Amino acid sequence: MTVLPSALPVAPPDRLLARCAASVRPALEEAVGRLHPWVAEMAAYSFGWCEVGGAPADTGGGKGVRQALALLGAEAAGAPARAGVTAAVAVELVHTFSLLHDDVMDGDALRRGRPTAWRAYGTGPAVLAGDALFALAVETLAAEPGGTHGVRRLSAALTDLVRGQADDLVFAGRPWTGPRRVRPAEYRVMAEHKTGALLGCSAALGAALGGAPAPVVAALDRAGRDLGVAFQLVDDVLGIWGDPSLTGKPVHGDLRERKKTYPVLAALASPGPGARRIAALLESGADPAGAAALIEEAGGRAAALTAAREHTEAVAAALDALPSPPGPVAELRGLVGQLLHRAH
Repeated sequence: MTVLPSALPVAPPDRLLARCAASVRPALEEAVGRLHPWVAEMAAYSFGWCEVGGAPADTGGGKGVRQALALLGAEAAGAPARAGVTAAVAVELVHTFSLLHDDVMDGDALRRGRPTAWRAYGTGPAVLAGDALFALAVETLAAEPGGTHGVRRLSAALTDLVRGQADDLVFAGRPWTGPRRVRPAEYRVMAEHKTGALLGCSAALGAALGGAPAPVVAALDRAGRDLGVAFQLVDDVLGIWGDPSLTGKPVHGDLRERKKTYPVLAALASPGPGARRIAALLESGADPAGAAALIEEAGGRAAALTAAREHTEAVAAALDALPSPPGPVAELRGLVGQLLHRAH
């Protein structure tokens, strides 16, 4: 199921992601190996490298999008390979730290088909492991030439991420309608902070460590931030209307959980009498299929896809501004295009 016609070339990313993962994994394992053995085991479990107790495993972990962005961003900026690998290790550590804490905050029992770290090891140990990964990311950057700039950039991205996470939690308690309702524009700002900030940091960090010119670093950061917003908007569409056989999530799942996603907010902001009916259905949670139909009728789905296209075009424009060799930029474009032109 194609969701969003991309403004970027679409290329199968598996080989590219595998290449990036192979380049980063030895340095990532070396970094994790510097932790306390018990904490290192919890980290390795979170990365999919072992089972509880430390028995080796290879469950695949995540897709490795952020580490790939870090490597490709560095290559596109002409930065040394070491700068890209260091940046990739740092953002992968921070991403996993954020997932460990998110799972605790959200009470999620499973991640990628396995018990989350807090279910496997306990809440306190999982929080400790997340803290350790954050500290390790800072240490990894600080040890590099120019690392101070890298730490500042990572810290700024994390400040944005926390701001976005806080807004997302606050939004859940705000009403569906009335003067305190969440506006679509507020949601886009939240998405840039919560999702886009770390993607922007990922794309720009290796370039910054490698001494790339400031306009190049800024263009990569902007591309990653717009990628994050577009990715979130597409995910919101899939969370309501996606095919469960492709997404792995139940149809109308976000509506059953009464999430304030962009299609919902756009529909509630549209003129006409439908907003109160939509709000009533969402509040009761009784008829998610009926709510989905009303949201689409009110233009929520179309508004989300239009906004996603706007951010996709902004990604393309930012990458167009890179004065880089065509090969690395083409790989970066292909990866970004695939992420946005996805079925799940």
